[in-house]
Amino acid sequence: MQLYTDAATTPDNQRSAAGILIIDQGQQHQFKQVLPDSDNHTAEFLAAIAGFKTLLDSYGPQVSVFFYTDSQIVAESVAKGYSKTFSVELATLLHLQDQCQLVITQWIAESDNHGAHQLAQQGLHLSD
Repeated sequence: MQLYTDAATTPDNQRSAAGILIIDQGQQHQFKQVLPDSDNHTAEFLAAIAGFKTLLDSYGPQVSVFFYTDSQIVAESVAKGYSKTFSVELATLLHLQDQCQLVITQWIAESDNHGAHQLAQQGLHLSD
């Protein structure tokens, strides 16, 4: 199973949204969700959290997942298990990941995260 997440934030008012793309046996499942207003880095963590909540709600615990993010701070924080600035968000994300059988986190270039990015952009317009 593959999970792609991305966040979009409007700089002038910090409105944020998440794009979540789950690929299960070749089938794509697309989700977009309004997030609390925040800066982009916080929104990336919140998008990852929303992605894992959606994954666990849809497929239950004990799934194995490749998690892809274009946020270096999310990928590095997960790898280290530490973040000074985003400790609360990281703890929530790691708790969700612990419910999975296996999680392999991979940073990818923004250009390789197009599906989740488009969904996040669409999510910004959900609260219009």
